Amino acid sequence: MGSAFSGASSYTAPAEIPTRWFPDFEQELPSLQGKVFCVTGCTSGTGLVAATTAAKKGAHVVMLNRQRTDASLAPHCREHPGAGDRAVAAEKALREQVPGAEVTSVECDLQDFESVRSAAQKLKTMFKSKGVDVLCNNAGVMALADQATKDGYDVQMQTNHLSHFLLTKELYPLLQKAADQRGEARVVQHTSGGRKFPTTELQAKYLQKNGGNLGGNGSSMFFGGARWERYHQTKLANAVFTVAMDDRLKASNSKVKVCCAAPGLAATNLQVTTSQDDGFHAQWIMRFGQSGEDGTMPLLRCCAAPGVESGDFYEPEGLGNIKGLPAKFTPEPICTNPHSSRILWEESEKACGAFKVE
Repeated sequence: MGSAFSGASSYTAPAEIPTRWFPDFEQELPSLQGKVFCVTGCTSGTGLVAATTAAKKGAHVVMLNRQRTDASLAPHCREHPGAGDRAVAAEKALREQVPGAEVTSVECDLQDFESVRSAAQKLKTMFKSKGVDVLCNNAGVMALADQATKDGYDVQMQTNHLSHFLLTKELYPLLQKAADQRGEARVVQHTSGGRKFPTTELQAKYLQKNGGNLGGNGSSMFFGGARWERYHQTKLANAVFTVAMDDRLKASNSKVKVCCAAPGLAATNLQVTTSQDDGFHAQWIMRFGQSGEDGTMPLLRCCAAPGVESGDFYEPEGLGNIKGLPAKFTPEPICTNPHSSRILWEESEKACGAFKVE
């Protein structure tokens, strides 16, 4: 790990932590042959591991990624210096690992509602007959500066929650179609331990057009300050979205399931991006983490394992829930507050349009 811990700006690659549990876990996952598996944010980290695993298990994998030319945050892009595009490099890496895989890349910039709607329309055309079996809302950013997207929302909240709400809303008919044809479909939200640490319960202002006006760029080595408060609110939103959607799915007797995963402390490019934006000053904590592969296990449990029910939450079972095999847990009261569910759904619909689950 060496120089990765020498300073904030020098944390340029994920800490090298040996994978411990993932190979056995992956082997036990069932076949996904004949299923459509859509995953956001899969140029690296947990998203790429999830996409690659789904391809190995026979799914048609749809990689929903922002088209970028910045290769500095993706080690595999540096291996292909002429490619530049992280999304292209990620698809190439997947195909190299899984020869013959059925893979489709669709541009989807979660910081741009127009891009999300365009991606959803492409998927509606592509899978109008077959539907979508798994929508893995994996993508996320952490502790970025207080900035607005082109749509006016906080860059963290739009990336981590609002655009996933929009994508889920737009693809819900395809999820219903797959569930009708094959017995179930799944929507998986990716939260984190950060859901437990907002200074207040979910607040509407973080879901509104207040980007760039939500506290500034304060940060501390103990994950405090405005940057981290905004991040914690987004991870709480992921959990609250799961609870709110589950309530609606059960009320409508839907065969679609929604569940939620947290990766624990997984060494991925998430910390690298935050460090380069001057928001991650506690690299020492990564010494207690796990590999990106091991951190993907809760996400894949929700996406693909048998016995998962709508409303389930999974995260590592180890001390402090920072690493270990995935285990089911009971969401904290801050995640299940009915008032928070109402705020989340109302404000998300204001941003993205009405979403009637039926």
